[in-house]
Amino acid sequence: MKGIILDVASLAPDDLDLQPITRQLKEWQSYDQTTALQLNARLAGAEIVLTNKVAMTEPVLSENPQIKYIGVLATGTNNIDLAAAKSRQIVVSNVRGYGTHSVAQHTLALILNLATRQPDYLAAVKQGQWQQSEHFCLLNQPILELAGKTCLIIGLGELGQAVAKLVKALGMKVIAATFEGHQSQLVEGVERLPFETALPQADVISLHCPLSEQTEHLFNRHTLRLVKPGALLINTARGGLLEEQALVDALKAGWLGGAALDVVSEEPPPVDHPLFQPNIPNLYITPHNAWGTQAARQTLVNMAAANLAAFLSRKPINQVC
Repeated sequence: MKGIILDVASLAPDDLDLQPITRQLKEWQSYDQTTALQLNARLAGAEIVLTNKVAMTEPVLSENPQIKYIGVLATGTNNIDLAAAKSRQIVVSNVRGYGTHSVAQHTLALILNLATRQPDYLAAVKQGQWQQSEHFCLLNQPILELAGKTCLIIGLGELGQAVAKLVKALGMKVIAATFEGHQSQLVEGVERLPFETALPQADVISLHCPLSEQTEHLFNRHTLRLVKPGALLINTARGGLLEEQALVDALKAGWLGGAALDVVSEEPPPVDHPLFQPNIPNLYITPHNAWGTQAARQTLVNMAAANLAAFLSRKPINQVC
């Protein structure tokens, strides 16, 4: 049985042990990255496919009937045509919860950076503004004290709960959004409120929900106007949760106090992406690396290996279709 890893470079594998995966089959081919034009030639003869972000579409699956298993090296499976895989009896698995600590600490860092305006003050020091000040300090950017403020979590799963614990340690009150037709998980000490009711109450909003037809552009021109003026918006989930031009407009109008994002709708972003316009106030963007600690990446590899081992031995598996 032949296995293939289509985009191993996306895991930054130099400090990882891939043997939990590679020792399971005698024949592996591994590629740093794979383009759509290269895909079919590389898939030839491969029954086991591991991919992070390479798309496995219906035409690709149709042209490669030998594929029996697709292991997604991530939580999101929007790059896999799950209906097409299911119709061909292809098992698809993903990895969940591998980066909880990594993403939670990154989320907290983004909240703190916005609240303290630390990147702006660091830049001011490098530019010599403090050295030229008439006073012993610089206070030309507003600093928000988080104790006593309210943090709204959108998506109170394992990651959302981890973030909730961190912000509670800062003295924040935590609330979570509910959505019509979705069952809500009860968490002690976290009040549940309907989404549009919760928005005006939040000083900080942190997104941890998946991207779906229901959540795409969850924050748009309408819902952004429901947010408390001056609130901070954090997105370490998926870029498609935000209507990005509406976010830009809300920041430029001063309605939002700031936004910090680790994800955008197209990655890597094109040079003309609306979020990378000059002079957007109080917008911090990190390059989708919240999940990227060595510990989290190795846990991802180990979980993907466990999924593959379960498939090969016909045991229960973390299966999405």
